[in-house]
Formats: sequence, structure tokens, C-alpha cells
Amino acid sequence: MTRLLGLVIFVATVILVTVGTLWPNDSGVVLGGSGPRLLRPTSPQAAVENLLGEISRHDWQAAYNSLANKAEFSEPEFERDLSGSYGSLRVYARLDGFELQPLHATADEAQFRAYIRWSTVVGSFQDVRVIKTQKEDNRWIVIWPLVKEARVPPQVIPVNYLRWDVIYRGPEDDWGAQDVEAPHVRIVDMHPIDRGDGVVVLGEILNEDVVPAYVTVKATLLRKDGSAIATEDAFDKMSHVLLPKQVSPFRIDFRRVRLSQVDSVQMNPSSSLVGASADPVIEIEGQKLNPLPQPSLSGQLINQSGQVVSIAHVLGTFYDKNGQLVWVADHYADRALLPQTPESFAIAIPPDLESKVATYRVITNTYSADQFR
Repeated sequence: MTRLLGLVIFVATVILVTVGTLWPNDSGVVLGGSGPRLLRPTSPQAAVENLLGEISRHDWQAAYNSLANKAEFSEPEFERDLSGSYGSLRVYARLDGFELQPLHATADEAQFRAYIRWSTVVGSFQDVRVIKTQKEDNRWIVIWPLVKEARVPPQVIPVNYLRWDVIYRGPEDDWGAQDVEAPHVRIVDMHPIDRGDGVVVLGEILNEDVVPAYVTVKATLLRKDGSAIATEDAFDKMSHVLLPKQVSPFRIDFRRVRLSQVDSVQMNPSSSLVGASADPVIEIEGQKLNPLPQPSLSGQLINQSGQVVSIAHVLGTFYDKNGQLVWVADHYADRALLPQTPESFAIAIPPDLESKVATYRVITNTYSADQFR
């Protein structure tokens, strides 16, 4: 009986391998897999899936060589379009998945809207591309919709901005225990709200000093008996470097906690003195609220300085008609901000809060690859 069962399993395995070899699945390589590219994709969707699989594996040469319109741009331009440059968020992103929506198809052409998801340490972002395919020599090939990188002409940009440098006590300085005092910061608004699967603490913090401050905010939810339920901090839902008299929103998320469990919230802001400057200056233009079904605050970021901003972090603070804070949200620009070059942004607003939003305020944080070297 055992020998018979083994023989049956062996025969079934041989049959499955044979079928898989003679009639391969035309849906393309599984994202992130290591399988070979289909030599002659038998459908337009298979061609797009093959290409995105190669992009996921960073096989830029194979992906570029498979394109129908590769004569329109170079392989480095194709790679920069997807993997970024100047230390932007795309440089550190990983292709995490995609969805294809068919738009149009004929016997020789097909078009898809591709929703490509990229994951990073600060969350995910989505790249939406309309991808065309065409049939050539009985196989389908992709026409890639390249987003061309802006070229900044040589120029001189004068700068005039405030800057603060800090001199700390060195190991050989005879200052005793004396050192520079930490800046004075104050929470000017705070209230918890019930959101879905947890509690969210919204608020704003002010640097009321005359020097820049590096700020953190922690919150502890307390029960009626004074015991702690949980402690969290704002992490990236705030601006950590505040210039004198500058205000930053903050948002602290507590998951799997109900507001009915909370009797009070203990806030713990802290600050330390840091060197800082008011440059680069990021101008925000064309701000507008977009309604349902996908409410958001959109606009354009313009880098007014002469240096490249690798990553721009946009923070939106939303208020109701009475000036009450109703939400805090953020957006990371996935492409670097080149001098004098607009870059679009959109901060998503929860649909159930859209009707409450009457006014808003937007600030930006900037990070440059040079400052980490």
C-alpha cells in the first residue's frame, strides 16, 4: 500500500511539472519572486506584470530592454523615474504590490491604470500610472509613461535667512556644571478623540523661547484609579525642530483603546537646544480642499532655496468653524524638491471629518541627504 501511494504521488508530480512547463500561467511573475520572465507574454496584463516584477527585483536592464519606447529615454532616466534621486524617499522605497485596472483594449493595443504601492520606514505611498501595451510580432510589450526629471538651469540664488549655532561645554572647559538651558515650550491645545480602533490625542505645541528647540511630545492615558493604560509619542506626526515662536501640531495614536476607558491624559513635552536655520524656505502654493469621495488638502511645494531638499514632510492641521482642532495628518513627498521647481502634494482627510473642516494650516519639515553625511 505504501509503495502504491508513493507511486501515485510521483506520477502526479511528474504530470503537474509537465503541465506547468508546456502551458505556463500567462499572468506573469509573482511580485518579488525569482521566476523567469515570460519570453512571449500572451496577454497585455502578463506583459505589465512581468515588467513590474522586474522593477520589484531592481532588474533595471531587463525591464528597460523590454520596453517598446526605450528609444525615448535612457536606462538611467528610467531607473531614476522609479527609484528616485538626490536621496529622495523613492531611493529608500520598496515596491510592495500593485493593482491593474483595465481601461481600453483592442486586438493590438491595451491600456491599464496601475496603482503601484511603495513601502518605506515612514509609511507607504502610491504611484498611479496609465500604462499602454501594444502587440508586436505576436507578443505584448509595454510603453512606459516616464515622468521626466526637471532640469534646473545654472543660476545664482541669493539667500538671507536666520541661523542659530550652539556652542556646548567641552570636556576641557572649566564651566562647572553650567550649560545652555533647554528652550521653554508649551502645549497650547490638546484633546483626545475616539477614532475607529483606538484613541487619538490631537494638539499643538509652541516654542515660546527666542532660540530653536528640538521637541518631543509623549502622552499617557490614565484610568480613574490613576493607573496608566498606555504611553505613546507623536513620532512623525509633528515637526520636531521648532524655530522661536513657531507652533507645530501633533497627533498621538493609541490602538485598541476606547475613550470610555480613559479618565485623563498626562502630557509630557520635552525640549533641547539645537542649532537650526530658517533655510531652506519652502513656499506652499495653490492650497485647496477637495471634497468627497476622497477628501484631501492639495497644493504645490516650491523650494525657494538653492539647495536640493531630499525629503519634504508636509503637516496639515485642520480646524472646524469655531477654530477647534479636528484632525492632524501628514504627507511625505516621494521625489526630491529641486530649487524653484514645483512638486505636488495631497494630504488625505478622513471622509467622516470632511464636513467638519472649515480652515487649515500647513507647515513643512525638510531633510537633505547632505546633512546626514
